Amino acid sequence: MKGYLFLCISIISEVIATMFLKLSEGFTIVLPSMIVAIGYGCAFFFLGKTLAHLPLSLAYAIWSGVGTALTAIIGVLLFEDPISIGVILGIILIIGGVALLNAPANKMTKKTI
Repeated sequence: MKGYLFLCISIISEVIATMFLKLSEGFTIVLPSMIVAIGYGCAFFFLGKTLAHLPLSLAYAIWSGVGTALTAIIGVLLFEDPISIGVILGIILIIGGVALLNAPANKMTKKTI
């Protein structure tokens, strides 16, 4: 359970950092640029903590997949990024891929414990 808490913190930090990356306008605005550095630092710190509790393939699949999906949704909602059936389908496929990677890992973990 601790691993998933660290993973959630890591994902939230990464998504916040990515959002502020857009707002930093190519690192020309100081405050958003600082938030980017702090956010990515926290994201990788907590991803490292996650790996002490979860397998690498599972943790990274969830981290990158959920982070990508959330970033796409935030882009559409806050930054008026274009939305299309392709974007929606892509998000669905990301979530499905993470679910597929998660299912075998849970079964293997239960067998090895």
